[in-house]
Amino acid sequence: MVAVPNSDLLAFSQFQSNADSWLKNSILPYYPAAKITYITVGLEVTESPDNASALVVPAMHNVLAALKKAGLHKRIKVSSTHSLGVLSRSFPPSAGAFNSSHASFLKPMLEFLAENQSPFMIDLYPYYAYRDSPKKVSLDYALFESSSEVIDPNTGLLYTNMFDAQIDALYFALMALNFKTIKVMVTETGWPSKGSPKEKGATPDNAQTYNTNLIRHVLNDTGTPAKPGEELDVYIFSLFNENRKPGLESERNWGLFYPDKTSIYNLDFTGKGVLDMTNSTDGSKNGTTWCIASSKASEADLQNAIDWACGPGNVDCSAIQPSQPCFEPDNLVSHASFAFNSYYQQNGASDVACSFGGKGVKVDKDPSYDNCIYLTAGGINKTASSNMTATVNTSSSSHTDVCSWICVFLLTTLIAVILNLGNMCDVSF
Repeated sequence: MVAVPNSDLLAFSQFQSNADSWLKNSILPYYPAAKITYITVGLEVTESPDNASALVVPAMHNVLAALKKAGLHKRIKVSSTHSLGVLSRSFPPSAGAFNSSHASFLKPMLEFLAENQSPFMIDLYPYYAYRDSPKKVSLDYALFESSSEVIDPNTGLLYTNMFDAQIDALYFALMALNFKTIKVMVTETGWPSKGSPKEKGATPDNAQTYNTNLIRHVLNDTGTPAKPGEELDVYIFSLFNENRKPGLESERNWGLFYPDKTSIYNLDFTGKGVLDMTNSTDGSKNGTTWCIASSKASEADLQNAIDWACGPGNVDCSAIQPSQPCFEPDNLVSHASFAFNSYYQQNGASDVACSFGGKGVKVDKDPSYDNCIYLTAGGINKTASSNMTATVNTSSSSHTDVCSWICVFLLTTLIAVILNLGNMCDVSF
């Protein structure tokens, strides 16, 4: 999906040549190697301060015309994204209605979408509904965790989560204007993992719960109460935290990953896994800790430590071999983290067992991901794709093993330093 930003709407709406040139330079060189399926023209224009909504539909027509010239109009669809603020009413869902102040913009846009079989793109955030009205919206209802149901008094439909209710409000709003064939696509949804003191719902656990339940809900193809069995197309916001984004603390913490590519919390994208939210995810609740590799450690130190842990350290490192569940991501930090933790757990989960010459770091968040399950003290390392097991070593030899490792690590470090000093002699300044 490629976007035409709001700042380009004027140029795209005024001259067909601008849309033609953009398509030639920004789309055609990368297609079909890049599987581009949608071009979004404008982002939440009704929310923008300059309110460029009047420019959207003319710009959409010009982008479509450019696609037709290239013969791609049936493969790449054109639409525009909107916030839920485009509705004047969303509860109960059956009373969903578009804001009348946007009528002059929405009617021609909906006609365009219906004629070209393009979806209505919406950005949905149950988090904001909970944050702004915690007394009216329960956290469980926002997180897909509600054990009770909300009944739509007009239709009798039962809702167990806000996500479905918001989508159906949009469907009812479309049907009220007699647009019954337009499908809804969720172009943004997610949950922040951190917020300001007043944003108590913005936590890693809540973010993990929301996105995990969202993925399961979408992949189960259950649809919504008003559209049972209807396939949903959903995009999670966002891939990375945005540390320079202005606003409240939560605005910078919607990502699944930190800028250094490490995950903020575990997320099963298959929708099939079962995450233990109390035991596996948050060790701070039961005292469980794990040992991972420091991202600041040099590659040489990490490789030396892996070689030792998987050799003299007696760690079963088969899980980080190619085609095994912990091989990806294929980098030294990830592989070392698995090896470090296995050694740490097998040797009593003591501080010294996570030392690795200062390259090990103790954490209370489970570093497991997808089918790569990290060992815990007293437990067995099981993976979904293999029958490998590693039993915890509680023998009296653990202290000897640690001392042996320290000696080997210091020796290899000393050799590396000597070699580096020798190499420095050849450097010209």
